[in-house]
Amino acid sequence: MQESQSTRRTFLLKAATTAAAVSAASQIDIAANAYAGAGDSLKIGLVGCGGRGTGAAEQALLADKGNALYAMGDAFASQIEASHSSLKGSPALGVGERVDVPSSRRYVGFDAYKQVIDDCDVVLLTTPPGFRPIHFSYAVEKGKHAFVEKPMAVDGPGLRKFIEAAKLSKEKGLSVVNGFCWRYFAPRRELMARVHGGEIGPIVSIETTYNSQGVWEPDHEQHLPRAKCESEMEYQMRNWYYYSWLSGDHIVEQAVHGLDTMAWAMNDVPPMRCWGVGGRQVRTEPKYGNIFDHFSIVYEYPEDIRGYHQCRHWANTQPRVSDYILGTKGRADVFGRKITGATNWRYRATDGAPPLDMYQSEHNEMFAGLRADKPINNAEKAATSTLLALMGRMAAYTGEVITWDKALGSKEALVPETFAWGDAPHQPVPIPGVTKFS
Repeated sequence: MQESQSTRRTFLLKAATTAAAVSAASQIDIAANAYAGAGDSLKIGLVGCGGRGTGAAEQALLADKGNALYAMGDAFASQIEASHSSLKGSPALGVGERVDVPSSRRYVGFDAYKQVIDDCDVVLLTTPPGFRPIHFSYAVEKGKHAFVEKPMAVDGPGLRKFIEAAKLSKEKGLSVVNGFCWRYFAPRRELMARVHGGEIGPIVSIETTYNSQGVWEPDHEQHLPRAKCESEMEYQMRNWYYYSWLSGDHIVEQAVHGLDTMAWAMNDVPPMRCWGVGGRQVRTEPKYGNIFDHFSIVYEYPEDIRGYHQCRHWANTQPRVSDYILGTKGRADVFGRKITGATNWRYRATDGAPPLDMYQSEHNEMFAGLRADKPINNAEKAATSTLLALMGRMAAYTGEVITWDKALGSKEALVPETFAWGDAPHQPVPIPGVTKFS
C-alpha cells in the first residue's frame, strides 16, 4: 500500500507541473480543468481541529483548487464537528465543496493522527505543540508532506526527535513548511533582505517584545471547568495553554514569533548562551496551571552581539508587540516596516506585489512548490527558532546560564510516554534557584 501511495503522489505532482507551475510568491489559481478527474486532487489531512487548524485547512484549500480536505482528527469529537461545519459553510469561494470528510474519516482520540496521516497526501499538524514531534515523526515515516504549526516541541527530547525527523524528511524529498508565518510576510521579507544586505551595517543588538494580555481564562465554560471534565487529562487538554507539557509556556507557544525574528536577523546562527528572569506575578492561582506570566531573556551571540527578549501575559495592561534590529549604521523597525540611519527606507506596496496575508502565503508557496516538483523544506530552521524559546524558558525557570548545546541536550522530558483519559502530568510551578536544569 505504501509503495502504491508513493507512486500516486509522485505521479500527481509531476503530472500537474506544466499546468500549475507558478511563482511561489503569488496566489495560486489552478483551473478546475487542470486535472483529468477527481483522482488528480491532493488529499489533505487535518490533525488538530481547533481555530488554528480550521484556518490552516481553509488556507490549504484556497491555495490550490486541486486540493480536497479528506480526513480530520482530534482528541475531541466536538472539535472535529465544529471545524467540519465551519469549513463546509465557509464563505470563501470553492472551499466548502472540497471538504470531503464523511464520518468514517473523522478520527477521534490520541491515535487519530495515525489514521489521518495514513489517509492523506499532505497533512496539517496543528495540535497543541507537545504532540508535534510525535505527529511529525509519523508523517515523515509515512512519506507525507506536512504543514507544521509552530513551535516544533516543548522540551529537549521532543526537539531532538523533531530534528531527526526533519533530516529524514529532506532525504526523502518531502515538503515541510513551518508555521513561523512572519517569514512569509512580504514587507518583512524585503526589510530583512535589506538588513542582510548591509543597509544598517553590522548588527549590534536585537530587541523583540511580545507583551500581550494573555489568552482565554481557564475554568471557563468555553473550555469546560474542571468540575465538568471527566478526568484531569481532559481538563488539561481543554486548557492546554496553561500546562508546559502541552504548550511549552507562552514564551515557546506565542512569543517564539519574536525569537524567530531574532534568529532570522542572525541568519539562523545560534547564540552561545542566554540568561534571564521570569515568574508568576499576576496569574498566581492554581487554575493557571504551571506556566509563568512573564519572561525577560538576554541572548549572547558571537562578536558580543546581544539579543533582548521580553514577553508577558498580564490582563488590563498595555500590549506591545515590536521588533527592532540595531546596526552600526542605522535601525530597522520591523513592525514599522522601515529603516532609518545612513539609509532611509519604508515599505510601500506596489501593484502586483505579493499578498499581505502571511498565513495564506505559507500555503500558496507550499503547494506551488509541490506542483512544480520543487518541495520547500524549512523544518530545521523551525527547530532553531524553537530552541531559542526553549533555552530562554530553561534559563528563567532555573536561574541558570543556559548554553545552546546544554539546551539541546536537555534530558527533561515534559511530555508523557503514553496518553490516556485519566490522570495527567502534575508538574509544579518552577522556582528559580530551586528548580534545577536537567
